[in-house]
Amino acid sequence: MDTAQTLLLNQGFEPIKVISWQRAISLLFLGKVEVLEEYDHDVHSVNLIIKVPAVVRLLRAFRRHARPVKFSRVNIYARDNYKCQYCGRKASISDLTYDHVVPRSQGGLTEWTNIVTCCYLCNRKKGGRTPAEASMKLLAVPTQPNWVPAVAIRISLRSVPEAWRDYLYWTGELDTSPPPGSGTGTA
Repeated sequence: MDTAQTLLLNQGFEPIKVISWQRAISLLFLGKVEVLEEYDHDVHSVNLIIKVPAVVRLLRAFRRHARPVKFSRVNIYARDNYKCQYCGRKASISDLTYDHVVPRSQGGLTEWTNIVTCCYLCNRKKGGRTPAEASMKLLAVPTQPNWVPAVAIRISLRSVPEAWRDYLYWTGELDTSPPPGSGTGTA
């Protein structure tokens, strides 16, 4: 019971993050959330019994404090939509690297405005030259984003509570077959 967690949704029923059930109850008593789904477990106090919230929704919109987007490899890939900025090929993280538009050997800095997502083939082709010197063209000028490129809640499908399933967006089909070794299913 101590490990039970609660899915927090925004006003539009979109998942924001996973919080502890204790934090969810605090938000409930502060009047900041409504409970949409509950677990079967109860929490007891001297004069109160309450079901543990499984899914809660914020009643008011909130503003995140504007912070600059952290410069990182993953955020560069997200900014560039996981596409090589020279050939336009979309790829997985394992098939991408980043490239200094103006090479460091020519004074180029490792910063938002000089780094782009690049596939390994284009990176080798460009080498230690500028795009013009390598007769290559950038698809977009690199800029520092003022938005968080990717917000994701990563949850293992096997550990998702049943109460959350209607509130999460899946990128693939849900596997409804039993886990391996359960003895029920086809071989």
